[in-house]
Amino acid sequence: MDWALRSARTTDIEPIAELRAIVMRPDLERLGRFDPHRVRQRLRDSFSPKHTCVIESGGGFAGCVTLRPAADGQWLEHFYLDPRLQGRGLGSTVLGALLERTDAEGATVRLDVLQGSPARRLYERHGFAVETEDPVDVFMVRAAR
Repeated sequence: MDWALRSARTTDIEPIAELRAIVMRPDLERLGRFDPHRVRQRLRDSFSPKHTCVIESGGGFAGCVTLRPAADGQWLEHFYLDPRLQGRGLGSTVLGALLERTDAEGATVRLDVLQGSPARRLYERHGFAVETEDPVDVFMVRAAR
């Protein structure tokens, strides 16, 4: 599958907020936490074009991912992929490319995923391990290789 990353622009905020709502809805509903306004607004409030890349595939918008610098490494956030493209290896390929970069930098990467989310298996396949968890979130970490 062809794909590319490009730097996000401020105009990407609404398509990304909409994708976030679509992708997260099943898990948030299962956890009793889905709010259609809040799921979009939380993205708007934390959106950082400087640290976000848009994933393009087939010449169009396929998703996004944010790697935000932190005191102890990087935070992987807002990794959303169009549901029509999930399960076809694109997410794993993009994540692998990002982790090659963070490994070259010697950076530890942290993320959080919702309890019960199938995305957790993707992260575990790429070497992430549970650091802590609560009833809603699972916080994971991966040391540089």
